[in-house]
Amino acid sequence: MERRRLGKSEIQVPVIGMGTWNTFDVRGERARAGARRVVDRALEGGACFFDSSPMYGRAEEVLAFTLEGRRAAALVATKVWSSSPEEGLAQIDNALRLYGGFVDLYQVHNLVAWQDQLATLEARREEGRVGAIGATHYRPAAFPDLVEVMRTGRIAAIQVPYNPLERDVEREVLPLAADLDLGVVVMRPLGEGRLARQRIDPAALRPLRDFGIHTWPQALLKWILSDSRCHVAIPATSDPDHMREDAAAGAPPWFGSEERAYVARLAER
Repeated sequence: MERRRLGKSEIQVPVIGMGTWNTFDVRGERARAGARRVVDRALEGGACFFDSSPMYGRAEEVLAFTLEGRRAAALVATKVWSSSPEEGLAQIDNALRLYGGFVDLYQVHNLVAWQDQLATLEARREEGRVGAIGATHYRPAAFPDLVEVMRTGRIAAIQVPYNPLERDVEREVLPLAADLDLGVVVMRPLGEGRLARQRIDPAALRPLRDFGIHTWPQALLKWILSDSRCHVAIPATSDPDHMREDAAAGAPPWFGSEERAYVARLAER
């Protein structure tokens, strides 16, 4: 699987990672074992970038469980999500405890109290406990605020939604990220599953076979990653076989403009 430097940070990320929203908010030995099998397939396929958040219920804790004994093989991204500086600090220190004292990419979730939380994260970075700092948002209405944070020079990466049906970031966010050399983590690459569930005739994927495409989700992931401004896409799944298929989309050759336009037309049907 190809790796890309995450913007101006020193982190080399695989182009396919994994999100944990919903899928890792589980309890019970059987469910946790299932999550570990998904991580097994991710690591086997080179998809070693895992994204979580305290907003995702038990996901941070379950992700830490799945990485027991192999934390060094993973790149962990998580988030702080609180309007309180004190609560934010507690979240950050809890995640550091879960992940062996270090988080590779620490993000301010949905820009909540970003001025206060950035200061705390910068202090932890100075201590050598955070690798890079980022910011996220999912709503186009908040993108002007995200742009403001991007222009501060205090972050190395952003996380935003991007897929053939959600393209608002193409107007300003992605061009600015490229200009500022910021890493881009793509959330909702499969439209929270809605795009992946589209019924696409297998014959429609034949023109993409030379690009290693055998499934519709692979086509969607390669559509994103063929935009060089995007560094890592983080689909979420609870199915180990789907994780293996997703990881396989992280290898060149990449789509050109014609192939990307073709996949977008399929998605818009």
